[in-house]
Amino acid sequence: MNRSWQWALAGVLVAVAASYVFYALLRPEPLPAGVLYGSGHIEGTEVRVASEVAGRVLEHRLVEGEAVSAGELLATVDPTVSRDHLNAAAAQVDALRASRAALTAQTTTWAHHVETARAQVTRLERLAAGELASEQALDSARDAVRQAEGELLRLEAQGKSLDEEAAGAEARANVARTELERTAVYAPRDGTVLVRAVEAGEVIQVGQPLALLVDLTQLELKVYLDVGELGKVRLGDEARVRVDAYLDEFFAATVARVDDYAQFTPRDIHVPDERTQMVYGVVLALDNTERRLKPGMPADAWIRFDDVPWPERLPIPGG
Repeated sequence: MNRSWQWALAGVLVAVAASYVFYALLRPEPLPAGVLYGSGHIEGTEVRVASEVAGRVLEHRLVEGEAVSAGELLATVDPTVSRDHLNAAAAQVDALRASRAALTAQTTTWAHHVETARAQVTRLERLAAGELASEQALDSARDAVRQAEGELLRLEAQGKSLDEEAAGAEARANVARTELERTAVYAPRDGTVLVRAVEAGEVIQVGQPLALLVDLTQLELKVYLDVGELGKVRLGDEARVRVDAYLDEFFAATVARVDDYAQFTPRDIHVPDERTQMVYGVVLALDNTERRLKPGMPADAWIRFDDVPWPERLPIPGG
């Protein structure tokens, strides 16, 4: 009986030991002191290049995966309609300027007539005072002044109207000139063509996207930390990032931004309980001059705080 009890006790002890070993082997490795963990997807600053004019795309230089420089010509929209608009507006401006020049000459002539008529009235008033000119002659001179002044006012009003019309025509010409310039679409910044959304020969509308550019040299990774962890993070803190494509390599990063407001954990977090937590987004800046990292890559990140040394191992909590 005692022997049976001993065997039973031994069996229990073996089971307990095995359970402990099994637990120790499967227990998630804790994070080292001074290190926080987060995960997310690599992101880049995307710029959608769109056309500011409608028309047919004559040619483009958009090759997915190729780098472009700021100011580089990306696509050309047929400029025929824009050029016709500019020519018509410019012709109207020239015609109005010619009419204004002719009207200015008439205005100058009638201004001289007004001065002459006024001088005649002054002379006749002196003569009439000495009874050397009749009242009838004086009245006729005064009528001539009123007629000349009326014609001068009419010409000046017509000149103002022509000036306004010419200003409108010049504005239309400027719009047409700008429209013509915008038939050439240039890269707004350095980047890489991620998506080409147009082909030569297609008719596009104003605002229609032509390509999606991304700056692959400066990428970001956004991770989420809870309130208790957030107080440990400072701008400029060092971080290390690892992606599935390079499991044996870490990429250097720094804390670039921290959200001002808390939010619920995004839905791409797989554990439902974690999605109900209030967290803050922390953006890590990655130097990707070698362009090995790509937008969309899932990544793990470890943020170091308190200037502690980097540990030899960086485990994934619960991994």
